[in-house]
Formats: sequence, C-alpha cells, structure tokens
Amino acid sequence: MKVNKPTQTKSRARSQKWKDVRGKRCRPPINSSELNSSPVMARMIQEHHVSVKKKPTVKRLKKKAKSISDSKKNPPQSAVKKSNAQANGNSAFSMDNDSNDSQEWKEYSQFVHGNGVDTSGDLEDVKPGRLEGESLHHCTGRNDQQNHAVLVMQKDQTLCFRGKCFLTCLYGRVEVMGFTIEEGQESYPLFSPASHCPLTIRALQSSDQTRDDRSEVLPILRKYLPSASRKRLLKRIMSNSSVILLEPMETPLTRFLTSFTDLSELFSPPMSELMSAVLDTPLNGLGMIPLVSNIEGLNMSKSYREALNTVVSACRGDMDGCAVILVCGTKNVGKSTFIRILINTLLNHTTSVDYLEGDLGQTEFTPAGCLSLSTVREPLLGPPFTHQCTPEHMIYYGQSSCESDLDRYLESLKSLWRRRSQSREAPVIINTMGWVKGFGFQLLVDMIRFFPLSHVVQLGHGGTTQCAALSPEFLRTAHGHQTHPPAQTAMDEFTESHSPPRSYTHLIVQAEFQGVGRQGTAKHQRTNEHRELSLLAYLSQLQSPDPGPVRPLHSLTPYQVPHTAVALGVIHCEVVPSHMFYAANASLVGLCCLGEKVTSRGGPVMLSQAPICPCVGFGVLRGVDMARGLYFLLTPVDPSILRKVNCLLLGAISLPSCILTTQSGFEGEKPYVTTDYSFDVTGAGKLRVFKGMTRPSQMGM
Repeated sequence: MKVNKPTQTKSRARSQKWKDVRGKRCRPPINSSELNSSPVMARMIQEHHVSVKKKPTVKRLKKKAKSISDSKKNPPQSAVKKSNAQANGNSAFSMDNDSNDSQEWKEYSQFVHGNGVDTSGDLEDVKPGRLEGESLHHCTGRNDQQNHAVLVMQKDQTLCFRGKCFLTCLYGRVEVMGFTIEEGQESYPLFSPASHCPLTIRALQSSDQTRDDRSEVLPILRKYLPSASRKRLLKRIMSNSSVILLEPMETPLTRFLTSFTDLSELFSPPMSELMSAVLDTPLNGLGMIPLVSNIEGLNMSKSYREALNTVVSACRGDMDGCAVILVCGTKNVGKSTFIRILINTLLNHTTSVDYLEGDLGQTEFTPAGCLSLSTVREPLLGPPFTHQCTPEHMIYYGQSSCESDLDRYLESLKSLWRRRSQSREAPVIINTMGWVKGFGFQLLVDMIRFFPLSHVVQLGHGGTTQCAALSPEFLRTAHGHQTHPPAQTAMDEFTESHSPPRSYTHLIVQAEFQGVGRQGTAKHQRTNEHRELSLLAYLSQLQSPDPGPVRPLHSLTPYQVPHTAVALGVIHCEVVPSHMFYAANASLVGLCCLGEKVTSRGGPVMLSQAPICPCVGFGVLRGVDMARGLYFLLTPVDPSILRKVNCLLLGAISLPSCILTTQSGFEGEKPYVTTDYSFDVTGAGKLRVFKGMTRPSQMGM
C-alpha cells in the first residue's frame, strides 16, 4: 500500500498530578469525581459516612496489655538477627547501622510474642477470607505524597474489588486469576470493570519457610511508607505474610474509553454492587473500590478446579508432543474465563502459550469477526478489551457468527493451523463458539477431528452439557459438516498419511457461578457491548502514549491511499459494485494482504468474492475522494506493515455509535449520521446469504 501521511506536530499537554491529600488512618470522605461517579454513587457515599459515624462496623475486643517482664522472657529472636536478603534492590537490613530502625523495633517488640503474633488487639481479624471493613484499614498503609498504598495480607486472605490499578508484589506471593505474582517481578496492570466478574487478589503461602520475615519487610516499608503507617503495618507482619504495592493507573486505553459519556463509570461498581462497595478506605483515589463478602468473585466449582489441575499437570508432564486443548460449551457458560485462568496458570510454568481463536463473537485479543493465532507471554489480568494486541496470524471473517458461510470458517481455521510452527513445544489452547446446536455442533465435531487434540474441555451447567458429550467414543460415529466416520485426524489431512484416529482426554466441567447460562442484563454486560468495548480498545491505540487530553478521532490526520493501490471487497453481504463506496464510507475495514498483485486499469479495484487471506489490522475509512482517487484511512498499524496491505475488506462489524455521535470537540452537523432513513424501502437493508444449507434446487444433484 502506498501511503502519504502529512507531517503533524504533537501537542504536549501538562501532566495531571494527583491531588495531595493528607490524613491519619484513612482518607477524608471522597466525592463523586474521585470515583468517576454518578449522582447515585455520591448519594451512596454520603449515606455510608453517616452510618459509619453512628455505629462502628466491627466490634473490637479488649485484651490485657502485655507486661515488660514477659517480653524479656521471650524476646523476639529475629529482632536482632542480621539478614543478607535483598528486597527490590534495597540494601540488607542491619540493626547496628540504622538507629531509626532500632527504635522502631524496640517499639515493635512490645507488641510481639516470640512467635511473632500481635496481642494488642490489632490482629484479632487476621484470618482467611475477604479483607473488608476495619480489617482493611488495619492492614493498609497510605502514602499521600506519592499516591500509593501498601497492603499486608496473610495466607488465604483475599481482596475483591472494582476498578483498575498497578500491582507490585514487594514481599511474598499473591495470586490473581490463576497467575502467581512474586516479589522481584514487574508491576502488573489489574482491570476489574463493571462489564465482567470482579477481580480477586489472594495471598499465597510463602515458598521459603526459613526467611526472616520481619527483618526483610522493614526496609521495604521504609521505602514506600511514612513512619506512622510503617510502624502500624510492622505489627501485621507474621509468617507467610505478603506485602503488595497498589498504584493508580491511567493509560491511553482507560482515558479513551472513559471519555465517552456512556462509559465514564465503566470501572466503578454497577448499581447492583453499590450497597456492597466499601467506599471509605485507604485505597480511595487509587482507582480501586473494595467489595464486601456478599459480592461473589470468581466461583470455581470442584469439576472446574479438577479440569484445570488435569490439564496443567499434563502440560508439565512428559507428553508425546505438546498439549492441544480445545474448550467448548454453550453461550454464557464461562469458556473465556476458564481459558484466561488456564493460560495464566500455564504461564507460571512455561514462557508462552499458543492461542487459536475460533469464537468470532467474543474474541480475546482482537475486535470481533476475526480468527487468529496468538502467542501469549504475559498474564491476562482483565477482560478481553484490556489486552488487545496484534496476533501472529489473523484472518478477517467479517461477522460475529459463521452461520452464513460454514466452509469459509473451517477453511480459515485450517489455514491458521498450517501457519503454526509444528516445531513449537508450547501448549495450544483452542477457543470455540457458543453455538452447540445443529450446524454449530457439526462444526465442533469437525474441529475435534481436524486438530491433533490431547484434551477436550466441555463446559456445561445445571448438570448437563446442553449437547451430546464429545467423548472419543461419540466421535467415532458422529457426523460433522465436512467430516464423516471413520474419524479423520489433522495429521491425515495435512500429511496425507492414514494413521488411526488419535484419542484425547475428555473433561466435563459444570459451571456454578451466579447467572450461568444467561446473558448479563446490567449496563456493559451484554455481548454486543463487549464487542464494542474491544473495538474501542483497539482504536485507543491511535491515542498518544503521553498523558494528556483525549484526541477525538476526527481530529487525527489520516493516511491517503490511492484507489489503484488496494482492492475493496464486501464479505458479509452482496453489494452492487457501484454502491461499494457508499457501503464502505465511515466504516471499519480489515487491512489484508492478497497473495496476488492488485492490478488496476486506472480506476478502483473491486473484489467479487470473499478471499481467505492474512489480515494485519483494522482501520476506519473516514472518507473517499472520488476526484483525486483517494481513500482516507485512520489506523494504528505501523507504516512499515501498512505498505504490504493491498486489500480493504468490509464486514458486518460496525463502528460503535459513540464514535459518530458523542466524540468531544465537534461542532455543527455530524457527518454520516441521519435519522431520516427507512428500512421499509426496497434495498435499504443488507441482503443476507446463507451458504451452510443445501438449496432445494440442489437436493437432487
């Protein structure tokens, strides 16, 4: 693709600094702006503070103060023991060289038995379970100057929250969605929006039981907390304690999404959780809102955990080749969540996991309508729209369902599998659609036969799988859309050999979370909204990485692409060639690379049928200049890759309406938007063609 991009000066806005608010144990009462809240949220906050003043949330028990003589009988051995351990680059702790530390330990020793347990009353709430209320205040220290918080967690304690933040493990280990975060690792972004199940941070048992916890934690706390908070948290340090750092997070993604009015409260608790949100905590202003225990986080059933353990154990063991796991099940049963947890758990033991996307409607790494092959090297600590990236190989199908052309769907998956390096030893996870009836079930049968699977994980709910169990015995007699008994394996098809059908382990998982099998009805929880979030997240890559105001898409400078340099095709319906430009204008297009060279006779090039070809990304065709023969294209794809593009494909994946109607900074009449339109006029709507069913005229052929 030949592109010409005018020079453009970047305007740098001053970075916004967090407001420096000082307090004692916790932050002052928050307002609606700190939480991106609605008037309803503000009212809930005020009512919460009134109730807190009237009655304490936790009844504190009084214990007799420990005498000095008892402390001398059982002095804390680790208080004077030198340690050579390093903590995130800090020098080793030494009692002799730091008088401040010595004084702090003298005060600390008055509250500590020889076994390291505080008897002053502050540790009465140290027990496994959800951190909320007073217990959350006691174990959290706040640094208002640097606007971060340090949280001390004991083994099996959890923090369930809404919002977003950076998490750094300073000491010990914690787990989020199956991924273990240990000290010395980088900071990880956590996303817990209202569109999905809230995230839960869980403290794990220490991997080294011989460590001197208190002497190693002290220099860490001194680095991140003022003296008062540091002394209070020192009393919380016990065996198997974990210490995490929580920091606010603002990225081009979050700034762009929350710039739209309908998404301004995306990272706040939904209405159903407002009464359960803990609004007055030391975490205020960090972008995190803790939830109390009556709000259920991720709920994994017994069969859920057993399936995860079985697959992970097989991947870690000595298998004949790499593990290939296909995950299937009906809609809204938790396939995507299961896959994210499986990927995160596998990343604890391997450097990468291959992921083959077979679900057109709920894609993981791309906007909807794509089939792709990705290599995952980083944990997935949020819903799909928070980790959009460019896969290694991608094919643009152009629709959120494959029912109109089953063969092109299967052939696209085969093409992606052929592109995968067969020498790789990374485990492969294959995602499937929630269509498990009729033709959808036949596609599942085909996919199990096409790929050399080692495991089939079938999710169901209510004691059933909502379709026949896809066991190896059932596959011997089942009929697919393209395959029929005896079973044909992927090895037979790709190598033209005739080996016996390969067996696999069939695992049935019963999902037991609240609302299983039903689509969410709250704001941001419907499947079409999830698709829009993923597309908006992709377009957020057009924003500058530097802090500053959001730039509307209509203010960005587009690429100029000659009509003769690329072919234009519509792949989801039939469009008269003379109407191609009308259909494609102000639409999302896939940027694809045809195998053959595009030749033009001086005018635009139109495709007559949908090709199966590589796709490198997406763009918004924001204008067509017929006089100069140019397309005006907005895309985050790098120019070096953009030069290889010779085809623009238009599918049924449309731009979210907020892109055209609610972007800031636009004055006057909005282009591409009209209310004076009637679908009753002949030809006003798209013509849908179903290619999966044999026509009556072809029955006798």
